[in-house]
Amino acid sequence: MKRKIISLLLFVIVMPVFSQQENVPLDHPVYIFLKEMKVKGILDNIYEDNSNLSRKEVWNFLENIRKKSNELSGTETGLLAKFAEEFDPAQSNVVNLIDGAGLKGLFEDRVKNAFSYNDKNANLYFEILGRAMHGQIVKPKINNSELLDIGFRMRGTLFGKLGYSMTIQKGGVWGSSGKAPIFDPRLNYNFKFYENIENISNYDFTEGYLRYNTEPAEGMDLAFQIGREKIKLGYGYGEPLALTGNHPYIDFIRMNFRYGILNFYSLHGSTVGEFHEDRSLNYTKYIAYNKFTLSFPGLFNAGIGEAVIYTGRSLDLAYLNPFAFYKFEEMSLQDRDNGVLFLDMQTKFLKNLELQGTFFLDENILSHLQELNLYSNKTAYQIGAFWYSPFGLDDLSLIAEYTKIRPYVYSHITFKNSYTAHSQLLGHRIGPNSDELLIKTAYNVNEKLRLEAEYRYVRNGENIYDALGNLVFNAGGDPLVSHRQGIDPEHIDFLDGIRFGNDLILLTIKYEPVRDFHFEVSYFYHSTKNITENRRNDNRHFYIKMYFDL
Repeated sequence: MKRKIISLLLFVIVMPVFSQQENVPLDHPVYIFLKEMKVKGILDNIYEDNSNLSRKEVWNFLENIRKKSNELSGTETGLLAKFAEEFDPAQSNVVNLIDGAGLKGLFEDRVKNAFSYNDKNANLYFEILGRAMHGQIVKPKINNSELLDIGFRMRGTLFGKLGYSMTIQKGGVWGSSGKAPIFDPRLNYNFKFYENIENISNYDFTEGYLRYNTEPAEGMDLAFQIGREKIKLGYGYGEPLALTGNHPYIDFIRMNFRYGILNFYSLHGSTVGEFHEDRSLNYTKYIAYNKFTLSFPGLFNAGIGEAVIYTGRSLDLAYLNPFAFYKFEEMSLQDRDNGVLFLDMQTKFLKNLELQGTFFLDENILSHLQELNLYSNKTAYQIGAFWYSPFGLDDLSLIAEYTKIRPYVYSHITFKNSYTAHSQLLGHRIGPNSDELLIKTAYNVNEKLRLEAEYRYVRNGENIYDALGNLVFNAGGDPLVSHRQGIDPEHIDFLDGIRFGNDLILLTIKYEPVRDFHFEVSYFYHSTKNITENRRNDNRHFYIKMYFDL
């Protein structure tokens, strides 16, 4: 408790340092804490519909939570103190391993950096990253994979305005390389792993960017960024319909503007198409997003977003314009590209209870929406609720969400313009002609230990192929296969084709015994029933993961 009090006192000390402008990676646990505080009513808006927060923004949110610390539970107070130590701009309670504490500092329960440098104009933080994972398949056949990787992150801020970050990771796979993507899905779109021409199955990942932030007026925030990092766009307790982040990295330039109740986000990026061993067949895919969100304090957030995907030419200046309606621009460019529109809303007027929803419209702008089974009505929607401290139980959360995606959503008449990268969906994981019921619960035992349980029931209708692989019936269940004019029926029922029902259970324990050393244990059960042919297949596996960020 004494450490928690000391950490909280850092908030009220005036420190002659500038705030950090580099972003916080999306898989950082502070996002979970901020989300819970938002649902609890401690915070009003955390901008979760347009991804990454800067370290400065996180620090400001933590400071706002501190002002209402009398409303926090003991565990929430511990989490606040923990993150306050890490995001303190002065880094007052941080161990530097190389130029200070040495190896003995590894075992201190404080935030650690391998090396850091600070002066009045610039700073640099050098962090060593490492991960070891053992994945074990229990059923249908015992098999295992081991993954081991090492890397570093170099980040910092110049003149209080320009944030920078570079991350490099290199790893290898032992045991069954074919099963490794089950435990780390990123391998499904990693070129080195896919290529598989070396004596050891290996992979690599890299991120890096420059981010410039300025405040032209009081309460006004303007940021420009160029580079690559994991990003997502839109709301979703499981995954958003718009952009999930669970796909190949997008290299982008983006702008973010916030002032009063307005938040505007614009991005133009590039990624890759489907993988071919013949490299002359590989191609670049471009994607552009705009999103406006109005945030009414204490009431709700309401937003409208648009996106367009195009290939077959170089960068198109039309889509670099952030102040234009992409669908109409796309029509003026002879209707070659894939345009989408989405609307979303999230409530703030109920303490401890949040409701949110998204409506996603792929290409067809309000035409024939009354004919719900027309193939061109490529629509999807998602509704969900987040209940924090249900029945007065502190530190517990309950989530329920339903997602429905009609046939042919995410596909395009030109398959290269499908809503994918490296054959992986940019949108929700279940894909077209599917729906999902998600129920999730989590409990923070204390600031070091978190328990999670998740159940998903997924239905999907798949295309029908003959023994030679020829498409017999197109149910609109594959984002890479569009509707074929004159061949496929004009009307298609939801879940048509070969129907599957999937029960998925995920149980996870997350534990951080010493700062910056994390352990994670997960058990996964997946039962698939072919409802059309009345066949069932069960899969079970678990993994143990240890990772550090020093």
